[in-house]
Amino acid sequence: MTVQQHILQQQEDLFPEARGRFSSLLSGITLATKMIQAKIRRAGLADIIGSVGATNVQGETQQKLDVYANQALLDCLGTRESVAMLVSEENAEAVVIDRSGEGKYIIVFDPLDGSSNIDVNVSVGTIFSILRRPDGAQGDAAVLQPGWKQVAAGYVVYGSSSIFVYTAGQGVFGFTLEPEIGAYVLSYPNMRMPDQGTYYSVNEANADSFPESYQRYLGELRRRRYSSRYIGSLVADFHRTLLKGGVFLYPPTATNPSGKLRLLYEANPLAFLAEQAGGLATNGRGRILDVAPASIHQRTSLVLGSRSEVELLASM
Repeated sequence: MTVQQHILQQQEDLFPEARGRFSSLLSGITLATKMIQAKIRRAGLADIIGSVGATNVQGETQQKLDVYANQALLDCLGTRESVAMLVSEENAEAVVIDRSGEGKYIIVFDPLDGSSNIDVNVSVGTIFSILRRPDGAQGDAAVLQPGWKQVAAGYVVYGSSSIFVYTAGQGVFGFTLEPEIGAYVLSYPNMRMPDQGTYYSVNEANADSFPESYQRYLGELRRRRYSSRYIGSLVADFHRTLLKGGVFLYPPTATNPSGKLRLLYEANPLAFLAEQAGGLATNGRGRILDVAPASIHQRTSLVLGSRSEVELLASM
């Protein structure tokens, strides 16, 4: 089964009122990710690695592939009649596609997560989330919805193979890009995160500036003989956690007391996937999906993974 066939089936079961709009959205996303994957595959052969000498709204150095991936998603989604607004990590403000009120969906995305790893051939990814536009809502007010209101979310990890993983609220499904036919084919039906794992994933170089409770938590994981695995690409670290279990942490630090990851297009979609796969996600104080965002680029701390490991953190 291809991802397009699966999406159409999900639409018929979950969103019969969508009349093709929902499947059109996800088809636009899969098309953009195939374009991005093709560029990444040729990254060492063409002048598309390295920075462009500019920074994005986050103050981060833009890589050439950041710019390409962002434009691919804007182009592939901007012509879909069901799209009301697009929100990207790379754009300071939301891109309004439809001012008439006919567009029903808002898509927020990180076009190329972990792009600084491109130059050293480490896995990177694309993360997305789909929201319904509330009736009559305009501008940022339409976007600033808690994560539990997501209609769908997913990611693509570009690695030894390209894998598209998504949920529409009825389980998590993974599809591997078959290059010979140019289609994502179902390879991980009904993905479930193990209730307990043996790995933790965190940037331990910053551990001295973590809150004391997080330091105690990491000490407890080491005492229990957990192994450390950290790639530095959120999508890749989460994908391993989804398949193998364990926990991914990006705690608050002295320099980023509110956390560093973006709530709307990094934490929320991955938290939705984690919960749909049987795991948990928290900001250290409560459920990520319950947080009401105050701005489109709001940052947060994030802990997500297997139920056992996240519950242990909560107890500490």
